[in-house]
Amino acid sequence: MSREKKTRAGGRRSRMATVALIGIGLLLTGGAYAGASAAMAATPSSSTTTTELTVDDGKKLFQANCATCHGMNLEGSENGPGLAGTGELAVEFQMATGRMPMQAQSPQAPQKAPQFTDEQIAAIASWVQQEGGGATFPSEEILDGGGNVAEGAELFRINCAMCHNVAGAGGALTEGKYAPSVMNTSALHLYAAMVTGPQNMPVFNDMTLTEDEKRDLISAVLYMQEQPSPGGMTLGSLGPVSEGLFVWIFGIGALVALTVWITAKSN
Repeated sequence: MSREKKTRAGGRRSRMATVALIGIGLLLTGGAYAGASAAMAATPSSSTTTTELTVDDGKKLFQANCATCHGMNLEGSENGPGLAGTGELAVEFQMATGRMPMQAQSPQAPQKAPQFTDEQIAAIASWVQQEGGGATFPSEEILDGGGNVAEGAELFRINCAMCHNVAGAGGALTEGKYAPSVMNTSALHLYAAMVTGPQNMPVFNDMTLTEDEKRDLISAVLYMQEQPSPGGMTLGSLGPVSEGLFVWIFGIGALVALTVWITAKSN
């Protein structure tokens, strides 16, 4: 009997040792894999150099994705205008806001998520600038928001409010076109819109608005974006349309409900 007990006890120790060895092996393997992954993530990746795109890369991207409408050499076609003279500023605006490439012909190219990375857009814009020239990026001072906000707000009311709404909420135009809201527009894209005149927007050159006035106008819009509405709910900032609808639905609706309640109580 004693010999059988020793054999069984020895067998139990052997199985536990096997389980322990397997567990230690799994821990060591997992630790080595985690360490290797962390080391790979910490080392400077060579992709930072391989993903830097050149002007030639921009040409290839343009000819593969844009030339169907705009021509192989910016000459344009029956499906799209030529891009000679538009410049890198217009290309960056149209592509970074997702307006280009267009998904389908429509009265106006809608804003959507961009289909290219910032590096790809910069490469395409550089090639268009090199081949056709045109408007370039402004200095950082114009975009810093440090202009005269009061002067800029007056310039916005005079030059922009008739389409974009006095509160910058946008508005409808003719034939299915519209002026978009500027409340989420970056300083660079505000400047690009004034200089390049996308869609139905007129071009505001230096004869119309000087660089200092553009800076003031951009500063005013940035100020509007950051400030809450002092009057409470904006109701879309659409003025008497949304405000009147609110009064009809909730104001008169509440009066009707109160009248019905009083009548029911009296009966």
